[in-house]
Amino acid sequence: MATTDFIAAIELSSSKISGIAGKKNSDGSIQVLAYAREDASSFIHKGVIYNIDKTAQALTSITNKLENQLNNSIAKVYVGIGGQSLRTVKNAVSRTLDEEGIISQELVDSICDENLEVPLADMSVLDVAPQEYKIDNTLQADPVGVAGQHITGQFLNIVARASLKKNLEHSFEQAKVEIADLLIAPIALANAVLTENEMRSGCALVDFGADTTTISVYKNNILRYLSVLPLGGNTITRDITSLQMEEQDAEKLKLQYGNALYEEEEESETPAVCALEDGRAIELATLNNIIGARSEEILANVWNQLQLSGYEDKLFSGVVFTGGGANLKNIEEAFRKQSKIEKVKTMRFVHDTVHGFSDVLAKDGMQNTLLGLLAAGNENCCLQEVKPAQPAGNPAFTPADMFGNDEALKEQEAAARAAKAQREKEEKERREKERKEREKKEKEKKKKGPSWFEKTFNKISNEIFSDDDMK
Repeated sequence: MATTDFIAAIELSSSKISGIAGKKNSDGSIQVLAYAREDASSFIHKGVIYNIDKTAQALTSITNKLENQLNNSIAKVYVGIGGQSLRTVKNAVSRTLDEEGIISQELVDSICDENLEVPLADMSVLDVAPQEYKIDNTLQADPVGVAGQHITGQFLNIVARASLKKNLEHSFEQAKVEIADLLIAPIALANAVLTENEMRSGCALVDFGADTTTISVYKNNILRYLSVLPLGGNTITRDITSLQMEEQDAEKLKLQYGNALYEEEEESETPAVCALEDGRAIELATLNNIIGARSEEILANVWNQLQLSGYEDKLFSGVVFTGGGANLKNIEEAFRKQSKIEKVKTMRFVHDTVHGFSDVLAKDGMQNTLLGLLAAGNENCCLQEVKPAQPAGNPAFTPADMFGNDEALKEQEAAARAAKAQREKEEKERREKERKEREKKEKEKKKKGPSWFEKTFNKISNEIFSDDDMK
């Protein structure tokens, strides 16, 4: 049965492009109806599209797979935008009134418009995270109607390289897939995995992706800082390949034996090893020295970003890890040692209850952003058929199908309709032929002129009813 009411979303990350479709139930849970993914490692790097043609092909493939599972067409999709160049830039716009008065909506709109005019070299503003307004010496979330003489709008512009958005839009345009809304992926993720209390009291969300690590800082339910590091889980995997192996084998070793704080057992007489498929044996200490060194570098950069945000001592709800890279053993403890922040936890799944596709939507943090984009959507993405308008006050009448369950009767009905149509066609052709013959005779008659009888009759009529006799 075709599904006619659903929300569709697509996430473009460095390792894959994922598509999902589902609907929100009345109890707040999400029912996943379709899921598809394509490898993107050859044409997307650190969240940036480098090959529009290949990206468009992957988007077309994902859309077709989703439509096949839904048994219906997709009209539009919600799309997440992220990537290495994504970050926040603070800006302030001030106005001073001639005298103390009431702050109007027009004044606030004017300040917001001026904020968008801030010059950014090779960057474009994707969104503006709402901040407070400072009226005289008081912070206000909603300044309209407040009395004051001096107002300063504090803005947090979410910016990225202009090419990031342009290439993404070109890819969807080439794939002939309409974008319902372009969502900031880290914000959609935060809304899906963080609680309102965590956002209010202050917390940092760290998303360990394949090629990037995204840091988002919240305080008083407001995004305060966002930055993307060009380091991720694949960085560790590529380091392991220095032990002379393919990336696929290195990834398996990382997932199975990786430990951010590996310590060899002192009582063991022989060092612990792991066996490769080619028969080689690698000491776990050697493997985890590589993993630990790169993990330490990534976590040190995360801590540095939290310090740059200025909120490192205001995170009363601590730090929340998510993403595939957060599955590395002891990564929480390793960050505690780096940052001296004790409150660290990992969110491997979204808060919402999700039904369906549990085999691919595993609770490992890798699909949290995609589920966040699905949860953020609010419009039906199904392609609706446009029905012809019916005249007012004259409701459409649909005759009952008397032959719905009888194939033989259906064939008889079709034959009868065909015969009727043929008769009508022949009758129409006969009438048309007669009309043409009449026109032909009339034309020939006009060419010959009036007959002897007509001439004689006209002559007598003229003599009898001449103008002179009528006087």
